[in-house]
Amino acid sequence: MSLVTEEIKASASELYHGDEICQEKSKFLLQEVGLPRGLLPLKDIEECGYVKETGFVWLKQKKSITHKFEKIGRVVTYATEVTAVVEKNKIKKLTGVKTKELLIWITLSDIYVDDPPSGKITFKTPAGLSRTFPVSAFEIEGEVLKEAAKEKKEEKKVNGALQVKEV
Repeated sequence: MSLVTEEIKASASELYHGDEICQEKSKFLLQEVGLPRGLLPLKDIEECGYVKETGFVWLKQKKSITHKFEKIGRVVTYATEVTAVVEKNKIKKLTGVKTKELLIWITLSDIYVDDPPSGKITFKTPAGLSRTFPVSAFEIEGEVLKEAAKEKKEEKKVNGALQVKEV
């Protein structure tokens, strides 16, 4: 049974259909709330929506997928429907996401980053167990490289503007 009712869809501030626009909007939303853009590597998203008043967000994909975050060696499965409540630096009431710990699939319920930023992201289960990893493990690889190059270029501009030669 779907958690996203017609009533919720009707109250949605934003509702999109199609993989391309949903990929873009989901990554944008993650960035807006201060979370890494690669946190939800979903494929073939059919629908995504956001209720701004409550922070409720949902993503529906054609089939469930399993993804391995190579930098930390963790396998995560995403159901056909992923729902959550988002707020600044945090995802709460997460459904449809599980991670493999030893031989057991464990449901994740909360994801948050520290404020002020410490470079760490924490994942919590409904039982209260949690695990912390570097935020960089959940960034999109190509975007990290582009961002680093952009920062370096801006740093050069600043450094160049600060250089004063005495005559």
